This record gives sequence, structure tokens and C-alpha cells, in this order.
Amino acid sequence: MFTSARHTSRSLKKTFGTHQARMISNICKKILAGEIKSKSGLYLLPSRLRETVPYKIVRANNGDAWVEAHGKTYSPSQIGAFVLMKMKETADNYLGQPVKNAVVTVPAYFNDSQRQATKDAGQISGLNVLRVINEPTAAALAYGMDKTGDKIIAVYDLGGGTFDISILEIQKGVFEVKSTNGDTFLGGEDFDNVLVSYLAKEFQKDQGIDVTKDNMAMQRLREAAEKAKIELSSSLQTDINLPYLTMDAGGPKHMNMKLSRAKFESLVDDLIKRTVGPCNKALQDAEIKKSDIGDVLLVGGMTRMPKVQQVVQEVFGRAPGKSVNPDEAVAMGAAIQGGVLAGDVTDVLLLDVTPLSLGIETLGGVFSRLITRNTTIPTKKSQVYSTAADGQTSVEIKVFQGEREMAKDNKLLGQFMLSGVPPMPRGVPQIEVVFDIDANGIVNVSARDQGTGKEQQIVIQSSGGLSKDEIENMVRNAEKYAEEDAQRKDMIEAVNAAETMIHDAEAKMNDFKEQLDQDQSDQMRKDIAAMREVIANKDSETPESIRTKLNELQQSTLKLFEMTYKKKMAQDQQNQQQQGGSSDSSSSDTTDEQKEKEEKKN
Repeated sequence: MFTSARHTSRSLKKTFGTHQARMISNICKKILAGEIKSKSGLYLLPSRLRETVPYKIVRANNGDAWVEAHGKTYSPSQIGAFVLMKMKETADNYLGQPVKNAVVTVPAYFNDSQRQATKDAGQISGLNVLRVINEPTAAALAYGMDKTGDKIIAVYDLGGGTFDISILEIQKGVFEVKSTNGDTFLGGEDFDNVLVSYLAKEFQKDQGIDVTKDNMAMQRLREAAEKAKIELSSSLQTDINLPYLTMDAGGPKHMNMKLSRAKFESLVDDLIKRTVGPCNKALQDAEIKKSDIGDVLLVGGMTRMPKVQQVVQEVFGRAPGKSVNPDEAVAMGAAIQGGVLAGDVTDVLLLDVTPLSLGIETLGGVFSRLITRNTTIPTKKSQVYSTAADGQTSVEIKVFQGEREMAKDNKLLGQFMLSGVPPMPRGVPQIEVVFDIDANGIVNVSARDQGTGKEQQIVIQSSGGLSKDEIENMVRNAEKYAEEDAQRKDMIEAVNAAETMIHDAEAKMNDFKEQLDQDQSDQMRKDIAAMREVIANKDSETPESIRTKLNELQQSTLKLFEMTYKKKMAQDQQNQQQQGGSSDSSSSDTTDEQKEKEEKKN
């Protein structure tokens, strides 16, 4: 069984060169993760990365983003296959027989299409990928397989290109993901870049030469920076010696400097602090306190850095555990999952979560959540809605994913129409909307008219094609615009309440039209027209002002309809009494006639 490679294989190095191969491998991981954005069909690199890579990202014939190097183009799956082919070769030689099946791990935020691209890489390399699982879950498997007690753990994964934090609960062989968070542009590569920039500036101060335009010199600086970073995890100081780094008219120039751990930690302090926010968010989403964490699992080479371990201890209030190897935990978990699939490991159950809230658009464009983010899957939720207009015979169901209060600010996953709804006053039809997510993350949305039994449904991928970048952006926007969203939602609710009041008032006017005199009817129509005017000019109003005027209309209509109701009741009672008196008089006349006939007979 195999896991994702932390280092680039010889195949890549042979094809592209050592450092370029590693960078291409990292960038392809980011392409698969959806971090390379496209604009007008052209794939673009973020400016920060564009300045450091010696190759291009190009658009393939099928619209995908491919890497161009040495005059050739390669798909991300091909480059992934180079890594897997070397790993397969190593495993074949070690085992003495060919390896056919594999379990591959990926970052937790990969959606189904990205996982499929990973499986394609396996197929290209000659492997049958039985399962693609999440790295934090795999690491938790490696940690918890030999543990008997129940425990909540945090998996802090800081690798070469990405950062993930997951909170899991381990209970009697069940590994349940409670929440997950992270940063797609934070990893060891970013630490290297900070150190490279520092070394280049120091060299310019010392020698007066800017080496940032010299690709060969920059490549040597990057290799030296990575080596120094690794050494400083176990040493307090390291030497950086780069003879003949560059040259000018005066001859060759060399770099010879000392770098302390304290200096390196100060350079990358902001990067390490960027992991704190996602950790706190993961705890918040899991609805647990840091004191509830029974152990903290470190995954990824960057977690060997003492400063990272110190920050982890500060965040979670406990020293991280060292029971698993940061570089091997994920691979061990993949092997365990392979054992589960082969039937050699039993009593193990993995439960994942959906990354973003799922819901539908309701009246006024409000996003109505049915399933909140970080809900354990499989799950099924339903809610009853109704029509927004009188006589409405069809309902359009728009399915969204995100964390904003207004539907249009979230990601539209799909839409369908429920037709054949009997024409009724608004609010009368009962339409049940059901969201059903299975263990594979596939979402099935259905809508059923409870009155007629008519049903319509749509199947959607729960990730909705969202990248981790989009997910993080939605959450950030939800936090940034939380107050603005709340105000917009408050305004819509106030307007909806006003429209409902107008609808009810007009209905009651029709019910009590015989009891209302002309002046009362005219005044009521005038008040309703004024309320409609307020709604029409809602941009110049506030929710509070609308509710104030709505309350005034409500009070006046209540008093008026209370009077008309009493008047109607009095009229009904009087009519009943008149009908009763007429009946008594008729009965008396009949009795007198009978007496008169009796007297004549006698």
C-alpha cells in the first residue's frame, strides 16, 4: 500500500532536474487541489509563485492545466504517476514480486474529481488504486489502532505544500472526523521561500550583487535553505557555504554565513502563527474545548521544527505526542486501510464530514441551511417549506453550498423544478425538501408536495466542485461580512413580515366588507398603500423603521377588525333572534286556527 510522496522521485529528477522536479510536483498537487485559478479559460499562477518557478502552467486541449518544461507538456496525473512508478519499483524490488493494488492518501480537502485524477495517476503507473483516503484520517488510524481507550485527538499536519488540522474522536474502533480546517498555501515550501529571500538580501548587502535574477544561483540558494531548515530542527546553528554562487567583473563571489535557530524562527514566525487560526476554528467547529483534546498528533516534516511544536503546545495546552513518526504516520494509516479492504483488519470504521453547509434559496434570496458544515456523513435532513405567491403551481429548488446568509453569495450546486403543485393561497402547500448524503459524499436532494405526493430530485457531488481555496474564501467572507449579511437578512425578514401583514389585512377586508363602512375601508386602503410605499422604498428604510410602521398598521388593523368582528357577531346574533321570533309567531297562528276549527265542529 502506498501514500502520497513527501519527496520527488528519481524519475522526476531525471526528467526535470532535482529542485525543478520538486517544485513541479508541488505545483501539480496545487493544480489537483484546485488552487490554480482559471480566467477566460486560461490557467494562471498566483504572482507569488510565478516569480519562483522556472516553468509555465499551460492550458491543455481539454482545458486542464498542465506543466510545460523542456519543451514538453505533462498533466498533473502524469507527474503523479512518475512518483508512483518509482515507489512501485522500490516496493517490487523489496518484496520480490510485483505490486498491483494500492491505497493512496490525499489532503482532506480533495473533492471527487481531484481524487479521480489521483486514481488516474495510479492507473498510468500500473497500479490499481483501491481507495483514496484523507491524510489526517490515515494518521489517526496509525495512532489509534493499538489504543483501547476512547479519546479525542487533534491531527496537526504541516507538510511541504499545505497545512491541515483535523479533530477526530476515536471510540471503540470508530474514527469519526469532528471538524477539519487548514491553509492551502502554507507549508515547508513557504518556509524555504522566506529563508531564500533573507539569504539573497544578506548576500546583496555583503557583495552588492542581486542574485534574484540568476536562476542557477537562486536554485542553489533554495537547496541550501531547505538543508539549513532541516539542520536547525536539531541544531542551534548551521553554516551556509555556497562557493562560486555568482560572479562579477571582480571575479567569483562566495556565500559563507552562519544562521541561528533563533534567527530562522524570527523569520518564519508569521508563517507559524498562520496555523493558529485554523486550529482554533477547528476546535470551535467541533464544539470542544482544548482541554478535551486527549492527544495531539504531528504529521509532516515541518512539525519537526521545535518552534512549531512549541506553538502547537500553546494552542492545545498540552505537549504534542511522539508515538508516531511524522513522516510515516500517513503511510502506516494507508497500510491499515489496505488491511481493512483486504479483510485482514476488522472492527474499524471511518466517518468523514461535509466541509460546507448545504441548503436552498428561500423567499428574498435567503440561504436556508439544512445541513451545516462539519456534519458527520452519512446523514439525512428534511424541512417543510411552502409557496411564496397565491396560485403558485411550481416551485424552483436551488441548492447552494457555503456559509453566507444570502444564497447568491454561496456556491450554486444545482437546481430543479417541482411542478404540479395545486393552485392555493400562498403558505398553504406543504413541500418537504430532503437532503441525503451517503458515506461517499454524494448528495441527493428531493422535493415532495405532501398534498399530491409529486416528487422531484437531483443528485449532486457534496463538494460541488469547490476547491479548498473557495471553501476558505467562503468561510472568511462569512466572518468578514457576518454583520452585513445579518443586516440584509434582517431587512428581508422585515419586508416579508410587512408583505404578509398586507396580504392578511386585504383578506380580512374582504371577509368583513359588509361590516366596514366606506370611511373605514378607505382608511384601511390608505394605510395598506402607505405600507406598500415603504416596501417599495426599502433602500431608504431600516429593518427597525419598517417594523415600527408595520406595528402601527398591525395595531390599527387589529382594533378595526376587532370592532368589525364584534359588529358581525352582533348582526349574526340579531339575525338568529329574528328568525326565532318569526318561527314562534307562525307557530302561534297555527294554534289559533286549530282552536277555531275545533269550536266550529262542536
